[in-house]
Amino acid sequence: MRPLLLTFVGFAVWTLPMAVQIPPNDPRVGEIVSAISADSIRATVNALAGFGTRHTLSDTADAARGIGAARRWIKQTFERYAGQSEGRMKVEYHRTIVQPSGRIPRPAGIVNIIATLSPGTAERAGGATDPDGRSGPGLPDRVIVVSGHYDSRASDVMDSTSDAPGANDDGSGTAVVLELARVLSGYRFHSTVIFACFAGEEQGLLGSTAWAADARERGLNIHAVLNNDIVGNIRGTDGRIESTYVRVFSEALTPLDTGETLRRRISLGLENDGASRSLARYIADLSGGYVPAFRVEMIYRRDRFLRGGDQTPFHRAGYPAVRLSEAVENYDRQHQDVRSADGRDFGDQPYAMNFAYCANVARVNAAVIASLGFAPPPPDRVLIITDKLENETRLTWTGVREPGVRGYAVRYRKTSAAEWEPPVFTVDTAMTVELSRDDYLFGVQTVGTMGSFSLPGISSSGRR
Repeated sequence: MRPLLLTFVGFAVWTLPMAVQIPPNDPRVGEIVSAISADSIRATVNALAGFGTRHTLSDTADAARGIGAARRWIKQTFERYAGQSEGRMKVEYHRTIVQPSGRIPRPAGIVNIIATLSPGTAERAGGATDPDGRSGPGLPDRVIVVSGHYDSRASDVMDSTSDAPGANDDGSGTAVVLELARVLSGYRFHSTVIFACFAGEEQGLLGSTAWAADARERGLNIHAVLNNDIVGNIRGTDGRIESTYVRVFSEALTPLDTGETLRRRISLGLENDGASRSLARYIADLSGGYVPAFRVEMIYRRDRFLRGGDQTPFHRAGYPAVRLSEAVENYDRQHQDVRSADGRDFGDQPYAMNFAYCANVARVNAAVIASLGFAPPPPDRVLIITDKLENETRLTWTGVREPGVRGYAVRYRKTSAAEWEPPVFTVDTAMTVELSRDDYLFGVQTVGTMGSFSLPGISSSGRR
């Protein structure tokens, strides 16, 4: 983000052009991003690949091979990281039984590993009190979920015995989740952060579907789901190298956007501003300030063409959910038996990965989770006032009644633009913008004391 720091008294009026003044990044977020380690991610991927196969239907009793050994190791690793959380991180299995289907020949147990980091005063554990001056009890329990799937597969999706090291698919995503747990468990946020390692993805998104349904039934207030799947490779099947960006896939509309909700969204030109698409835009907007040499490319699709991932059950449940995936994929390394043929190596093994790239993806995740975790909630009732015809745009919103609010960032972009223009800062809850509401879309973010930004509240229409 490159905010314009402009403070107004009363009903603010913003006139273009204006000088840009760039405030510093939130230093807590920068500290978290800098703590991400490529070597730590490498060690995790090597450990996961060492279980031979993590196929959903593989051995669960063997101490060294199969999905059972892998999940016990993941749980123990989470528990080790939880030791620095002062009791705020709890680790548990989430179990469900799935019935036979196309990729499940018999009833099978699906076991997710879930680590939940509860909120608290936003400070480094054991450190000084945070200037925000807020504490966890009594605050709305906003939830951020970061996920990867730990199961793997060989060429035959039903082959549960052959080697399937699953280094990149999705040892890379699982390693990102564990690395984030290692770093973030030492901090206190205003939101709950859930680190989820799902099983059964290759058999049909089984673990994530069960957990998303439970989350909806429990009424979890999930503000963001970041699913990391295949995030550790830079060489495409054709040999092309791409290490400068990560793709973020997002859908515009959910199954809940029907009837009058859909008609109103279309009438306001907000087809491209559903919760998941807004989250993707937030990721692209924010990450450049904390991982400046690494770009986020928004892809306007649910997933790769005709493919899927664990973000989908959350999006279908109405939660903001996106998938992060590498820029170019190598299909010799994906869903392949380990072998050599015609001078080419096949199979998803660690030596073919790029851990510096995977660490950059983890840094993007870390910046987003920490910023959302430290930030106040978005403002409510962001309205474009429509009591008369005019060329300017009058915006109002309901202020956030929590300590630690520095002010608000007004966002705007042309209706045809993918990303927001730089924000304009104000301490007020109203602003007149000399841009036509016909030609532009608007949003407002809450800004915390240390400079973290909430997700945007997208403008609707109303009367004063």
